[in-house]
Amino acid sequence: MFTTEIDSYRLSRRGFLNAAALGAASIAVSACTTTASRPVEPPPPANVEPPLLDYATMYGPVSDSGFELPGIPYEKIDEQFLRQIVPDPTGQPPGTIVVDTAGHHLYFVRPGGQAIRYGVGLGRAGFEWSGDAVVQWKQKWPKWTPPAEMIARQPELAEYSAENGGMPGGLTNPLGARALYLFEGNEDTLYRLHGSPEWFSIGKSVSSGCVRLINQDIIDLYDRVPNKTPVVVTAGVGQELVATADRKAIPIDAGVPEGSILLGPARAISDSIF
Repeated sequence: MFTTEIDSYRLSRRGFLNAAALGAASIAVSACTTTASRPVEPPPPANVEPPLLDYATMYGPVSDSGFELPGIPYEKIDEQFLRQIVPDPTGQPPGTIVVDTAGHHLYFVRPGGQAIRYGVGLGRAGFEWSGDAVVQWKQKWPKWTPPAEMIARQPELAEYSAENGGMPGGLTNPLGARALYLFEGNEDTLYRLHGSPEWFSIGKSVSSGCVRLINQDIIDLYDRVPNKTPVVVTAGVGQELVATADRKAIPIDAGVPEGSILLGPARAISDSIF
């Protein structure tokens, strides 16, 4: 009887230790399993536009081709007209520029249902033309040649006529730091997407010019768009501009500078640019 009780004690103790060991092992395995099954961060969605820089950086001073562009007081501009990524409202293929003359916005359509939106200022020429075009020529710090109609109204501009060689690129040039020249087929529309030193005119309608952007914005757009980028100009996304009875708008310049090497025959707006 005594021996049996000792043996029973030993068996019970051994069983307890074994059970404890199994419990510890179970806990260890459970801990490993928990660690291994920790949820993995999903990869970022495809075709998402990388975030833009902060406004202070985007609109800060810029040293460009020997010119020192001053910083823009972006705090004084309505935020809707500052560069930002938005859901694409245009329905156009990625790579298309859409100018909404009613909203004073320019959209550069990106993949993934997004667009980079810029604020624009519009002159009368900006309201008097709509349709499809293509960027047939691009120029950094472009020369400005005012058309004869503009010189007739402002004789002081005669020194910048085509006969006098135009106004060289610079900080006070009305075409700003960059210009994109729009063509229909092989014909110059005289319609321009261009920079402007008059940042305070963005989001407004002004007396002259076509579609003007803050200089820092036109530099950004210029660097993003490839040659032959299609452009759609409308009086509102999804709407067509109704022709007016008295089309008295004056183009901002007299055409591409003489001797310019254009980009070749323009392709149809439906052709892929990729």
